[in-house]
Amino acid sequence: MNSLYIKKELPFELFEINLLSADDEQLMQISRELGLALNLEEMRACKRYFSKRSRNPTDIELQNIGQTWSEHCYHKTFKGEITIHGKKVRLFKDYIWKATKELSPDWCVSVFEDNAGIVEFENGYAIAVKVETHNHPSAIEPFGGAATGVGGVIRDVLGVWGKPIANMDVLGFGPLDYPHESLPPGVKHPRYIFSGVVAGIGSYGNNMGIPTISGGIYFDESYIGNPVVYCGCVGLLPLDKYVKRTRPGDVAVLAGGRTGRDGIHGVTFASAELTEESEEVSRTAVQIADPIEEEKLKRAILQIRDEGLASGITDLGGGGMSSAIGEVANRSGCGVKIDLERVPTKHPNMLPWEIWVSESQERMFLTVPEKNLKRALEIFEDEEVEATVIGRFTEDQTVRVSHHGYQILDLDLDFLFSPPTVKRTAKRKVQRLSEPRITPPSELNRVLLKLLSAPNISSKESVIRTYDHEVQGNT
Repeated sequence: MNSLYIKKELPFELFEINLLSADDEQLMQISRELGLALNLEEMRACKRYFSKRSRNPTDIELQNIGQTWSEHCYHKTFKGEITIHGKKVRLFKDYIWKATKELSPDWCVSVFEDNAGIVEFENGYAIAVKVETHNHPSAIEPFGGAATGVGGVIRDVLGVWGKPIANMDVLGFGPLDYPHESLPPGVKHPRYIFSGVVAGIGSYGNNMGIPTISGGIYFDESYIGNPVVYCGCVGLLPLDKYVKRTRPGDVAVLAGGRTGRDGIHGVTFASAELTEESEEVSRTAVQIADPIEEEKLKRAILQIRDEGLASGITDLGGGGMSSAIGEVANRSGCGVKIDLERVPTKHPNMLPWEIWVSESQERMFLTVPEKNLKRALEIFEDEEVEATVIGRFTEDQTVRVSHHGYQILDLDLDFLFSPPTVKRTAKRKVQRLSEPRITPPSELNRVLLKLLSAPNISSKESVIRTYDHEVQGNT
């Protein structure tokens, strides 16, 4: 390690990052070497922030910022400033959110602000829906990438207190008969990706007893380098059980699977460009799926919901605890203090920053009033789900993390959720199209049979029948 990284004299490994003395070139070196995926303007913003605090950051603090400011977690491009033909616009504010706000339908319960969108249904119930892509992970490890994509959207529905009742998927692959010798270096064959993705989707939904009810598959050469894997989940929830009222003094509870080294830097990997080295460099960014653990977790969450024991909930997806816990504190107007050594881990001697940003699956984060804590932990124990108190919410606007009695992270929420505005320039290329001339075929029957046998038109029954579409008896 050079002078940019100063090892702290502690019982565990922690580095101070010499940000205050770094020039622009060194700032980008730090971003690359720590896997932060932050650009120069963002690194300069970090330097200004810590300069005002007259200290250098720790490695876990920079990792936290990198996760929270990632495209996946903060949607920087949608929220950023786009210049097109001399006009400056913000995609989210001026188009996506603006249209919804202008319509302002009274049946929209929660839009663009929670783990899943929620709309009113009937008889006091609402429908929660979440759709998310898992393209990059599926390109690297097709089965695991697709399975964890399904698991993630199921937890997103649980993260608004919904009961998952149906899964959906829309998939795009390269041609299954694409010549092996024509594949770019480091790219898996479309047939291998196709079989792995289909198996991963079926494995997760089938094992949890959630039917896969709709979807689509399309084959095109544009998907050779990176498949499209849209995973979706629909849930049902009683409107009077939809609660978000985390308050200072509430207890922070981590429940579900243990925290490991799988999924580290998953959100920064998801926004990066795939290269021929991605297989080797980014494989650990793909999480490991365990649908049986999530089924137990689901039952416990719904029981806690029905008994009204928790004040808030979110899933631990992209960015792990570093993203989810800060988001809950920020939207609740609270601060939070976390004791990191309390987090159950899969591996001994995990570094503090690894624990904090890990995206290990099947984990949920709940906020529970002290008076309800004992009963909530009993429910988790009854379902054989590991649940641990890891901290408490406070009245200040900061995230503080300690490890074995040493404070290793102290960040203001205002800074953490106010990254520099992304600025992009868009160019519109007008296509000049002409009407095609099509000569009518002489043998229509032969052409029709050829069309019906084309992968994009032919029956998808061989895929559909691998998914359980009748479980729960609601379809």
